[in-house]
This record gives sequence, structure tokens and C-alpha cells, in this order.
Amino acid sequence: KERETFISGCAATNGIKEKKASAIFDLLEKFAGYGFNKSHSAAYGVISYQTAYLKANYPVEFMAGLLSNEINNTEKISVFVGECKRMGIPILPPDVNRSGLKFTPEEAESGQAAIRYGLAAIKNVGQGAMEASIRERVANGAFASLEDFCARLDSRIANRKMLESLVKAGAFDFLGRDRAEMFECIEDSLAAAASSHRDRASGQVSLFDDLDLPPPSPKTGVRAVTPWTQHETMSFEKELLGFYVTGHPLDAYAATIAEGKYQTIGSLGELPDRASFRIAGAITQVDKKFTKKEAKPFAVVWLEDVTGLLEVVLWNEVYVKVTEALVPGRVIAMRGTLDKRDDSVRATAQRVKVLEPDADRPAGSEEVVPARGNGEMDAMVLRFAAETTTEGELTEVREILAASPGFLAVLLVFERGEDEVRMEAGKGLRVEATEELREKLARWL
Repeated sequence: KERETFISGCAATNGIKEKKASAIFDLLEKFAGYGFNKSHSAAYGVISYQTAYLKANYPVEFMAGLLSNEINNTEKISVFVGECKRMGIPILPPDVNRSGLKFTPEEAESGQAAIRYGLAAIKNVGQGAMEASIRERVANGAFASLEDFCARLDSRIANRKMLESLVKAGAFDFLGRDRAEMFECIEDSLAAAASSHRDRASGQVSLFDDLDLPPPSPKTGVRAVTPWTQHETMSFEKELLGFYVTGHPLDAYAATIAEGKYQTIGSLGELPDRASFRIAGAITQVDKKFTKKEAKPFAVVWLEDVTGLLEVVLWNEVYVKVTEALVPGRVIAMRGTLDKRDDSVRATAQRVKVLEPDADRPAGSEEVVPARGNGEMDAMVLRFAAETTTEGELTEVREILAASPGFLAVLLVFERGEDEVRMEAGKGLRVEATEELREKLARWL
């Protein structure tokens, strides 16, 4: 279609004959097959090489720049912080006396190169307000207290919402005061600052204003308040910073999760649609709903581990068994199936159980089932959701087992709600329980 348009245009505009115009078009068509792709691949190749070089040779500076580039995207920041942790780069919490506007390289107390969280990346504080606070800090020295911070900034900048976010994010932790106690003192600090601003505006001067005295010491222990729980503290950090600073909800479950050989949420994207999996994570959000036809209760739960977040549907038959356990902060283990339609990763739960922290877990709680016909030999237990397991999935399992021959029996458990059917894989599929084999079978262990 375009050839005809080109040839007629050549003749009408420049008097070029059809044969020559057709030959010119042949050259254009040939170039279109590689020219655009080649130029782009060359340009991207250069950029890829440059960024790879910077990440390899200047990892702290590179990651600080990458984080700063996503200063207003908390979700992206969370992903990049995870990459920093994988690379062994500490992320230091925000600090009104140390942080820059964006993420900056800084030497940690241990002497290790780290990245300090940028003030403008904290939700609800505003870049303009943080620029003003940094200018004040540079011009007149570090802030001595929450009250000092309020008094030295314009009241239009130091508002309650901004201060609440800074306190919750840990930006005033250098004072050594409890976050909950500082949070309760915000109103008093703002009131004192407003009074000071009014005095200055009216020309009132303190008798001691001309003396070179140190700033007043921070007020401590102003109010007796109940400290926030660890879960509350970490939830505020996650909400405002995109990651946990003082710890992670799964820290107390590390041994339990390691022994359970659970998959990570981040790895689920590599599995095919409808694949079975086993994960453990902390509940971050619970939406309780009812089905349209029969008005049966069910829930949509967001589950988080150190690698990502997963949306999980618990239909009525699963939901009613764990209703009371579904609260934010609770750590659960789940067996389910993937739903990868619409280019997103969701899941449907088949079975849910509450995990106990490592210190509270009874010894020997890992499941071991004797093999039939040999009471002295334990079996490797593989679990499947009866309703969604496919022939292809079973074939895959059979091939994995056959590639690791040994003397350990394999027990297959097919689950349907509360019911389950158990059967031995057979003597021909006994295995050697190597670490490599367990990794390949992690979805079903």
C-alpha cells in the first residue's frame, strides 16, 4: 500500500520514474527491517554497560541515585531497598539532622558505606517543607528538639500532619525519646512555636536574647504514654517509608519459615498459571466480603514476606476455619494456587494455618510421616490441591523424583477441603533427599 503511494509521490513531486522509485523504496524497506532495531539496541547497549559498570564499581552511589529518581514512588522505593539489602548495603532511617532531601551515601557507625533515607521520600511531608528545614539546619545548626524544630520553621511549614509523619518514620529518634510520647507532644510543641512566632512578630524580646547561650535542652518525659507495639511501629514505617526499619514481622519466625522450605512471594511470578505453591508471610490487610448469590462470607487478604506482596482470596470453605486469625500483623502459612490472568499475580488459598514464633514453637513440629511397609523409614511428603492439580504437574513431579533415585519413600497427599487422600509414590520413585531435590519440590513439600 505504501509502495504505491511512494511511487506516485515520486513521479508527481520530483519526476522520478516508476522503476527507479520502486528501487528506492526497496532500499527503504530493507533498512526498516534492521535500522531502527539496530540503532536502539546499540543505544540501550551503551546505557546498560554504563549502569552495570556504576552498579558494580560504585554500588552505594548508584543505588542512592536510583532511589532518589523514584523519590515519590513508595512502592518502587520498597523494591530498590530490597535490592540494597540483597547487595549488603544498609539503609539508614530518616533523620532531620542528617538526611538530605533525597537519598545520600553515608558512612554507618560500623564504618560500612550505607545510604541515608531522604526526607522528601517520606509520605505526607512535602518536598518544599523539607527543603526549608534543611536550609534552616545548614544556616543555624542541628535541631535540638521537637520543640526547637517547630520554633525555627514557619508555622505554615511545620504543621501537625508533617510532624506526625516525621515522628512515625523515626526522623526524631536521635532525641532518644519514645515515638509514642513525642507523638502526643506534637500539639504542645506547635502551640509553643506559635506563641514564640507571635512574640517575635510583635517585637517582644527576651532579656537573654542578646546573650550567647546554648539552645534549651530537649524536653523529655513530658507525658506518660503507652509505647506503640512493635507491630504498630513497623506498620507506620512501612506506610510512610515503603519498608521496615526497626525490624520485620517475619524476623521472629525465621527458623520456622526456613525449616518449612516455603517459597518466596517474589518467586511466584516464575510459576505457570494455576500452579500450586506454599508460602509464609505477614498479613498486611484484610477485606471481608460476601458472595453475590448466596451471601457467603469470604476474604481478600494481602500477604507480605521480605520479597513482595501477594493478594490472596480465601473462599468460604477456607475462610470460616481461620476467620479469627485473619488480622493485620498475624503470620500465617498458606498453600494455594496461582491466578496469573490480566498480567498480574494473585492466588486462591487452599489451606491456611497460623505460625508460632520460633521461641513459642514446640520442638519437633515439622511433619514427618512413616512410609508404609517400613516403620523405620520416614517419607518425603508432597501435598497437592486435588481440585486444581493437573496431569502435567504430576508428570513434572514424577520426572523430578526419577532424577534423584534413593531409599526414601515419597508420600503423595491430595487435599480437598478438610479431606485428604494419601498414597505412596511406589518403590520405583524412592529418592535421595538432597538439598537440590528439596528446592525443586519446594512447591509441594
